[in-house]
Amino acid sequence: MANSSEPADKNSSNQSNLDDENLNLTAISGKNFWFDQGFTLLVYFFGLVTFAVLFLMSWVIYQEALPAIKQFGVGFLWRQDWDTGNGIFGALPYIYGTLVSSAIAILLAIPVGIAVSLVTSENFLPASVRTILAFVVELIAAIPSVIIGLWAIFVFIPVLEPLEKWLGSTFKFIPLFNTQDPVGTNMLTAGIILAIMILPTMAAITRDVLLAIPKELRSASMALGGTRWETIFRVLLPAGFSGIVSAAMLALGRALGETMAVTMVIGNSAQISASLLDPAYTIPSVLANEFAEAEPGLHIGALSYLGLILFGLTLVVNIGAVLLVRWFARKNN
Repeated sequence: MANSSEPADKNSSNQSNLDDENLNLTAISGKNFWFDQGFTLLVYFFGLVTFAVLFLMSWVIYQEALPAIKQFGVGFLWRQDWDTGNGIFGALPYIYGTLVSSAIAILLAIPVGIAVSLVTSENFLPASVRTILAFVVELIAAIPSVIIGLWAIFVFIPVLEPLEKWLGSTFKFIPLFNTQDPVGTNMLTAGIILAIMILPTMAAITRDVLLAIPKELRSASMALGGTRWETIFRVLLPAGFSGIVSAAMLALGRALGETMAVTMVIGNSAQISASLLDPAYTIPSVLANEFAEAEPGLHIGALSYLGLILFGLTLVVNIGAVLLVRWFARKNN
């Protein structure tokens, strides 16, 4: 009788342990469920807060710009006059300066940023040197823009000015360099300074993208006989194209909205000139220079209208980047 009762006791003990484990698993899964639900709601909440803040900012700027919108309408975009005394305002010179200076910056920053990211992510240099180089490049982003502007005025412009005068005298038959007497503060200088400022964004994000690519792709390419450069141009860069485009768009957004450094080196002349050696003006620069002393009413309305235009430009750039990435992904599939 004693022997027959022992298996029964063991079975009941095992069943009790299984029941306890099931209860623990049920409790844990219940806690995980509520944790996941709470985290999801928190993410949705912050997403809505971000959207609400963006909408509120746009609405406030729109209300301030309403007098100029009613006065000039869409024609404000291609008007060139800016006369605060007579209440005549036009945005075209500022739009032109913003787009051209940003275009120069991104055209310079993309190849240099990709080159820096390749040097700091691939095995061209020892790991310690790559780490130090990546840190130094990213450190540029921590320098205040006004400090970069002062450096440009006292160091960069005196070095660049002889080159600009040589370009103006040697290649004056080319409209891009057709200027009588370059003075150093011009569109080209602003574009190069912007390129320096957005280089850390372009290089750091591209480096992270390249490091995230599986090492198996590199090994497979070289196993098939590809050289290092063939692997880079035919495997790594196409694989990281969407991330590189995202890096470029973030850098371009920084260039479009940069204020102080550009204000200090672009010359602040509201004109439209094909020459890169002529002074120009950008939307952030005119906002920084005039908003503090702007007259209530039409003047503030015109400046706020420029702010809306700048917001629209950045929105168009981001939408274009998303469409480009989707087109490239669909083409590869």
